[in-house]
Amino acid sequence: MPSSRIETFEDFVKVHALLLTASGIPSSLHRQLFEKLSTDTFDGGNSFQLEPCEDGRQRRLILTSDSMPKDSQVFLIDHAWTFRLADVRNQLQEIPGLAQRMASLMCVDLDLAADFEEPDANSGDLHENGFKGNVFELLESEILKQGEKGAEGVLWLELDELDIDDSMLSSLDLSNKFPNLIALSLCGNKLEDVETVVQEVTRLKTLKALWLNDNPVLHHSDSRMDDNILQGVPSLEIYNSSFTNNYGEWALGFCGGIHGKDSPGNFHPNVHPLESMTSLDLTNRGIHNLSIQTISPIKMGSLSYLNLRGNPFDQNSVEELLKLLKEFSCLQALEVDIPGPLGRSAVEILETLPNLSLLNGVMASKVLETKMHVIDTMLQPRLPELDPNESLADRVISAMWLYLMTYRLADEEKIDETSVWYVMDELGSALRHSDAPNFRVSPFLYMPEGNLASAVSFSVLWPTENVKEGDECTRDFLLGIGEDKQRSARLTAWFHTPENYFIQEYEKYCKHLGLKSSSPAFPCTKASKTSLIKQDGCILRVYTDIPHVEEFLTRPEFVLTNDPKEADIIWTCMQVDEDVKKTIGLTESQYINQFPFEACLVMKHHLAETVQKAQGFVKWFQPTYNLETHLSQLIGDYFVRRRDGLDNLWILKPWNMARTIDTTVTGDLSAIIRLMETGPKICQKYIEHPALFKGKKFDLRYIVLVRSVKPLEIFLADVFWVRLANNPYSLDKSTLFEYETHFTVMNYGRRMNHMNTPEFVMEFEKEHEVQWLDIHQRIQKMILTVFESAATIHPQMHSATSRAMYGVDVMLDCSFQPKLLEVTYCPDCGRACKYDTKAVVGSGETVKGQDFFNDVFGCLFLGETTHVTQL
Repeated sequence: MPSSRIETFEDFVKVHALLLTASGIPSSLHRQLFEKLSTDTFDGGNSFQLEPCEDGRQRRLILTSDSMPKDSQVFLIDHAWTFRLADVRNQLQEIPGLAQRMASLMCVDLDLAADFEEPDANSGDLHENGFKGNVFELLESEILKQGEKGAEGVLWLELDELDIDDSMLSSLDLSNKFPNLIALSLCGNKLEDVETVVQEVTRLKTLKALWLNDNPVLHHSDSRMDDNILQGVPSLEIYNSSFTNNYGEWALGFCGGIHGKDSPGNFHPNVHPLESMTSLDLTNRGIHNLSIQTISPIKMGSLSYLNLRGNPFDQNSVEELLKLLKEFSCLQALEVDIPGPLGRSAVEILETLPNLSLLNGVMASKVLETKMHVIDTMLQPRLPELDPNESLADRVISAMWLYLMTYRLADEEKIDETSVWYVMDELGSALRHSDAPNFRVSPFLYMPEGNLASAVSFSVLWPTENVKEGDECTRDFLLGIGEDKQRSARLTAWFHTPENYFIQEYEKYCKHLGLKSSSPAFPCTKASKTSLIKQDGCILRVYTDIPHVEEFLTRPEFVLTNDPKEADIIWTCMQVDEDVKKTIGLTESQYINQFPFEACLVMKHHLAETVQKAQGFVKWFQPTYNLETHLSQLIGDYFVRRRDGLDNLWILKPWNMARTIDTTVTGDLSAIIRLMETGPKICQKYIEHPALFKGKKFDLRYIVLVRSVKPLEIFLADVFWVRLANNPYSLDKSTLFEYETHFTVMNYGRRMNHMNTPEFVMEFEKEHEVQWLDIHQRIQKMILTVFESAATIHPQMHSATSRAMYGVDVMLDCSFQPKLLEVTYCPDCGRACKYDTKAVVGSGETVKGQDFFNDVFGCLFLGETTHVTQL
């Protein structure tokens, strides 16, 4: 495209028309955007300021202008860092100042040692001596006030963090000084002896609330202390912040803000303080039973807000709870765990409680409209875990997934290029997430010379709602992504979402797969001797677009043709579907080197589905999830493995790209979810402990020939080859972005460490003291099962005029058990054609590279079995 420098607004719109449309920037802002781009104007500092939050571990963006109407202004945001994943560590280590700036932007540049302040040298003595005296002074002060309290005396006593130990508790004589005490708090003291605490507390027969939180005695005791206290004080309704089984109106009044130190409790029978209560927060009260006798819709008829989060309610059914809540006619807003005691779906809760306006802070109408099943506005942000032993670069790599954005540039020469990731500058990175944002951000490529070569990337910010001074400015991290694209699950990249929900989804998934038993094997038959050579001896015409076939198919039974319409055999790397057949003019009688529905094997997400449908869980196939459909189950698996202390390293692979393009190894859950943004992927449990050859990772490429699906006739080439990584294998985090440590495909512009198969087998047997034949037999059995599974689940693969060759990639774990990696259509066989090698299995003969395709075509089209073994 010829260069045409942009001089006018009209030029700008003409060149950037598609980009402007894709960005969503309102047309009313296009001229303002052009002016700022052409003059390099970054004026966000005049309208916004950054403000620390989350104890300095995040920043938020605050509007400082008086007001900013919707769609009124546009701001340029610079990109502070742009990179491809493979380069991330090198850039952080080699570009001066980059790690420091990113660490500051991501709030991981703190001097961790400074977070722990040294206590004042004299503070302990002052606390020890001063507060001991203060305890008795405080009690004397309370006793002096008894006259003002009336006949009942002191009812509420807070003795927190006063260094009260066991002997002092006994000497305080609380039961005699305060015989009518209703609430006693002893939080944060030094109580250690169970017997002393039980003895002193159970003398207070009128107690309704007792707090012993943050005392050593809770760590030294077992359930017997709790049982003795609850039996000794039967009136107790709140114990250590949780409700007892005896909870009633007093405990509810306390949580509803009616009872407290200034109003400890009113026990006049004709007074019902709960009648006026409109808001009740029962968060994390350990409530097991919610009954209509206690939570009464009649006594709490004005209740409009109720928070039930964090309670098990294990003595209630879902139906009982929903029926009870339905009786609260004024209830407008409900907070509850989802999944939880009210079920697994926000939609189902709202369908049962139609009077609700808000569920977990989200408008009911929006929940029903978008079919949101899991909603939670109380999600806590994921903050980077600050490890003082980590380098600055490692801290940035851990934190960056909370800030990154991405785009992909492709042209004819780099159509499968890996994605570009970038970090917005400090202003843009301070925009936090909201489901109801007031701003929008969009990436934009400005081409001042009118062509892609001159492109400079920015992000563009504009208000989508009316905003006033002091408002926080937010954006939607998942703009345009609804529940149909797993929005709630994807929020886990930035927030601590309800783990129980995902664990339950994973357990359901496991149960479903566990019900699968190995399907009956699709019938295999002995190889037929049928040859396609006609009785008149006419040779078979072959059309191919594969250079190695053109060069090495030299048998007299075959002749090459340039016209696919006249060919008997089509051998192509191109996908031949019905439209292609019609366009080229192919007929049903021509043989093609692919089977219908073979995507069930050669596309990674379909391969996983095929194996799982046919076999359920099998040891030779790592746990694998299609992130487009099973993200929740993957997150649940991740949480379970973390809970159980298991390794949690995963590999993400695009559905249908070869040569490990856009493939990533990571143990970071946020990274796994964010990597979905670069295209559909599977997430597979990484083989963390593979068998190694001289300390390096390797895999094995096998060639499988399929002559028929029904009946199943498959053959394994006697020659396979090994692919070695270039670097010694390591699980150190610093190596996870190193291609030559974790991947073995080196024949595309990389240094290739070639090794002859017989030499590899001999040295491997010696290094590990194993017999290769045993390993090979396990691999044969696995490969057979893979193709049996495909034939069983997809019988429509059968075609009388299909013959195909597949590459099957296999890895061994440290116990020398095979693991299936992938199945490849039309595999690269350059190595097979180039080298002569002795077969270490099968015939054991020397196989000449120049005869490789002669043997393949002989097997598939002439009924021969030279240098192949039928499975």
